[in-house]
Amino acid sequence: MSLVNINQILTQALKKHYAILHANVISYDMTKAVILAANQACAPIIVAVSEKALQGFADPKDFVLLVKNILNHYKIKIPVAIHLDHGSYNVVLQAIQSGFTSVMYDGSKLALQENLKCTKKIVALAHKKNISVECEVGTVLGKLEDVNIQGQLATVEECKLMAQTGINALAAGIGNLHGKYPPNWEGLNFQRLQEIHQALPNMPLVLHGGSGIPQDQIKKAIKLGVCKFNVGTELMTSFSDALQKYFTGGGYKQAHGYDPRNYLPLGYQQIQNTIIEKIKFLGSYNKYK
Repeated sequence: MSLVNINQILTQALKKHYAILHANVISYDMTKAVILAANQACAPIIVAVSEKALQGFADPKDFVLLVKNILNHYKIKIPVAIHLDHGSYNVVLQAIQSGFTSVMYDGSKLALQENLKCTKKIVALAHKKNISVECEVGTVLGKLEDVNIQGQLATVEECKLMAQTGINALAAGIGNLHGKYPPNWEGLNFQRLQEIHQALPNMPLVLHGGSGIPQDQIKKAIKLGVCKFNVGTELMTSFSDALQKYFTGGGYKQAHGYDPRNYLPLGYQQIQNTIIEKIKFLGSYNKYK
């Protein structure tokens, strides 16, 4: 088992111009599928659970134990980070005490000074336990808010101030959205991304809302400092597509076709396929043989 914080894997990714996949999970089987796929690809992986998804587990410690059991049982050797995604202040504190190796504090909806104040407190607590901290400026909207609008832009000054808190990774809004992108989406703002990267060349940048961004834009973003790539919607879509194919193809009419044990594995296999495909594209394939 090789548990790491995100700083241990993002620093190298930033230097070598590739990105680490961050996969949002919601269940034991989905978590296992993600880890096994990354292990097959010999790539580091960030296994993440959002504050909302965390409600499906008994408590934050339950999720940590779940991941550790998978790593031990399957003798996983690749670097794995256990990450809290979009956590509020109190939930981040719980994650820090529960064994997460990395946390994302999302104070982006607060006034900037309040966001910075809370971030500094979290950084101080997390770093004492060798836990990495990611924070956000320029709110990344979308599915989490049930809206379809153009993404917000962080300012360079906001990014500089956030970097001064001691965070290990920065999620800066550059026009990206959570969930599926609307047809009229204008794309990533590369001018702003370049300005941020030039101002903070050693800061690992994070691209939230990775599902649905065109590949050419992702490649360009990696060249401009993005080295953590978040995916959630695309994993759920691939799972659902596999099950839809099973049911519309008449699989449920076969003997015991109604049994979830006969069709759920199809969805998890498709998640694994998607994970490996993303890892190859991001350039982290075979980085940890």
